[in-house]
Amino acid sequence: MRVEATAASVSWIPSESVGGALRRGFDVGLAHYDPPPPDALDDEEHLHRLCRDDRFRFANLLRGWADVEGGRVVAGGFGPGSGLVMGSTTVRVAGVGATFRAMSLPAITAEPVVEADSVRLSQTVGGRTGVPLPRPVPHPPFVQWNAPIVWTTLTLTLRADGSSHVQLSGASAFPRHWVFGTDLRLQAKSGLTDQSTWVAHSFGERTPWSAQDSPALVTAAESELERQLSEQIMRGGRRPEVRRLAAGDVLTRQREIGDEVYLLLDGVLRVDVDGEELADVGPGAVLGERALLQGGRRTSTLTAVTAARVAVAAREAVDLDRLRELAPSHHREHPPPLP
Repeated sequence: MRVEATAASVSWIPSESVGGALRRGFDVGLAHYDPPPPDALDDEEHLHRLCRDDRFRFANLLRGWADVEGGRVVAGGFGPGSGLVMGSTTVRVAGVGATFRAMSLPAITAEPVVEADSVRLSQTVGGRTGVPLPRPVPHPPFVQWNAPIVWTTLTLTLRADGSSHVQLSGASAFPRHWVFGTDLRLQAKSGLTDQSTWVAHSFGERTPWSAQDSPALVTAAESELERQLSEQIMRGGRRPEVRRLAAGDVLTRQREIGDEVYLLLDGVLRVDVDGEELADVGPGAVLGERALLQGGRRTSTLTAVTAARVAVAAREAVDLDRLRELAPSHHREHPPPLP
C-alpha cells in the first residue's frame, strides 16, 4: 500500500507588518502588502494560480509518499512537484509598475527518516527579492546590498496507518508564514513577523544554506468566525487604531472596565484568569468580546509574550451577533462569576 500526502506553507506580507525605512516604500505605493491567503487550497494548481496573481511572496510545496507492507513502512520519499513556488516583487512609480523576479535558492531536502511505523520528510525552500536593499548590518562585512533571505522548513510525517501530519519546523523571522495541513486547510501560522531581526541577520552563515535554520514560533490558526470578524475590523469602515506592545506589556486586566474588542495582528498574548495561565493565542485571535457583551468588565488578563501589534475596535465597529456567536467558543475566557 502506498500512502501519499501533500502540505504547504504560504509566506506573505500582512498589512501594517513593515516598519522603519522599509515602510516608506509601502506607504507611498512603491510596494504593496498582500491580502490574506484563502483558508484552504483547492489543489496544487490553486497554489500556483495564487502565485501568478501575485498573492504571496513564496510557498513551500511538500509532497511525500510511504510504502507500507505488512503494517510497516518500508520506504518513503518526496513526490513530484515538491519544492519552491516563488513569487515576484512589483514596484510601482507614478502608476507604472516594474516586476522583479525573485532569486530562488535550491531546495534543501533531508534524507527520508524511515521507521517501522512512519517516514519523516523535511524540506527547506526560500530565496530573496530581486530588489536590492542596501543597509548596515551587525556582522561582517557590516554592509549588505542584497535583500535578506526568506525561507520555511516543513516536516511531513506519513504513518503506516495512512495518517499524516505536517509542521513548520523552521522559518525566517519575516514575513508571515501560514501552514496548510495535509487536507490543504489552514492549520497553523507563524506567531511573529520580526522585521528588524530578519533585516539584520538573515544572510550569509545565518541561513539554512549555511546549515543554520531558525526555529519558528508557531500558533494555531484562528476560527473561521474570527477570520470574518478580522475582515470587518480591518476593512469594514473606519481604520482601527493599532497598538504596539512590548513583551511583558499588559493589554487588559481582569475585572477592569472595558468596551473595546481586540484583533491580534502579530505576536503572542497570554490569557490569565485569576492568576492561572489558560492559553497563548496568536495572530488572528479576536479578544475582549466578553466585556463588551457581559457588563463591561474584563474577564481575563492579556499579557504580551512577545512584541505584538493589536487592532482596537470600538463597539460600533463590530457585529454584535457574530461576537455573541464567538463568545461560547472561547472556553479559555470562562472565569468564575464576578462578585
